[in-house]
Amino acid sequence: MAYTTINKSEDYFNTITYTGDGSQNVTGVGFQPDLVWVKSRSNTYSHQLHDAVRGATAGMLSSENNSAESSTYQFDSFDSDGFTTDNGNITGVNGNGHTQVAWNWKANGAGSSNTDGSINSTVSVNTTSGFSIVKWTGNSTSGATVGHGLGVVPKLIIVKTTARAGNWVTYHHTQGATKYIELNNSGTVGTSTAAWNDTAPTSSVFSLGSWSNTNDNGYGMIAYCFAEKSGYSKFGSYTGNGNADGTFVYTGFKPAWILVKHSGGGTASGEHWNLQDVKRSPNNPSIVMLSPNEVSAENSTTNNSIDILSNGFKVRTNDGRLNNSGASYIYMAFAEAPLVGTNNVPCTAR
Repeated sequence: MAYTTINKSEDYFNTITYTGDGSQNVTGVGFQPDLVWVKSRSNTYSHQLHDAVRGATAGMLSSENNSAESSTYQFDSFDSDGFTTDNGNITGVNGNGHTQVAWNWKANGAGSSNTDGSINSTVSVNTTSGFSIVKWTGNSTSGATVGHGLGVVPKLIIVKTTARAGNWVTYHHTQGATKYIELNNSGTVGTSTAAWNDTAPTSSVFSLGSWSNTNDNGYGMIAYCFAEKSGYSKFGSYTGNGNADGTFVYTGFKPAWILVKHSGGGTASGEHWNLQDVKRSPNNPSIVMLSPNEVSAENSTTNNSIDILSNGFKVRTNDGRLNNSGASYIYMAFAEAPLVGTNNVPCTAR
């Protein structure tokens, strides 16, 4: 695991909640974001993902479907403390009276050329926090490589075609390079050498097969790449025990944001992704959930129960989405309070 000198997580990742006022500007992020993922909490509107490498006006990608970029919903700009939405298209990001959440990551602006791989890419990277946004044009060639700029091996890569329909394909290091899981679907881990060419990523590149959803010939592709940083981010797995006194997952920090997916095993089937954060649910048990593969409004039931602790999280439900007996789960988490630098002191449970 790579280490970081981050003392304040919110300089690199921050969740903001707000009530839409029908205007263009959203502030309060604390930095100029390079990836913004927005969801209406109160309404059944699409998840919207916008990034600085494709550009503010490129249009949204939606995590719950396989659609190409939608120019109907776009930003005008990424700003020093947030973002500006297009004046005529605020539905889903700043509709009047709608409760909203925006998850924000900092990379390094519009990016620059990277020639580390056999396919040249444009990369916006923040090596301190272990995050990069990568854009390239696919060539359908098995064994093609793309530079990611992180300088360490990424543990999680999420890829999407941008100019045509195609599922969101996710590499998670705990599953290996023959496996993938789709962000926009409820299915478990699939097997295909055509996704990552059966080749684990390196400190400079990730590999691609001939599959159109990761390497479509002549089509634009985008990837969000994450490396682990001790005390700040963790991309791991756990096994469910099917008990309300559920599995404890050690992250090494107090999580601010947790995304979990049933990846296989047990009797669970077709379980949706489960996303929780401490801004929408600040007290234990945390029960306020959104699902990246659904347009549904926020859900708050005991089926979503987890305790967010100083050094990880503990599942408090036997629901199949989080804790089916014998089932495997993958997760990604970012810290509210990193246990590094000046924060490397004893902590107590929330």
